[in-house]
Amino acid sequence: MIESVTQAALSSALAGLSARQAAIANNIANVNTTNYRAQRVSFEDALAASVANHDGHVAPVTALSLEPTQLNGNNVNLDTETTSDIETGLRYRFAAQAMTQQFSGIQAAMRTS
Repeated sequence: MIESVTQAALSSALAGLSARQAAIANNIANVNTTNYRAQRVSFEDALAASVANHDGHVAPVTALSLEPTQLNGNNVNLDTETTSDIETGLRYRFAAQAMTQQFSGIQAAMRTS
């Protein structure tokens, strides 16, 4: 099957958002761990560049947060993580819905052929 740029981009977005959800869960689980550095997942800028180049394939990048630490060396901010978790969940649902619509369109086209 030939993959479109849109399908590749949606797949990359879902992978990136899934990686971000895992990092957020890990951050929240370690909110009280001494010297724990929060993880941040990025992929949006690389995805935009990839789509501009008519590709759509990117891998998420996980890095340690450079945000200031608390006295115990931990830099997880529970409010930030909670907000990010909600936003990431909404974006994931939107991308999954868009992917479902892509597949529905392909199925409809195959039925009429």
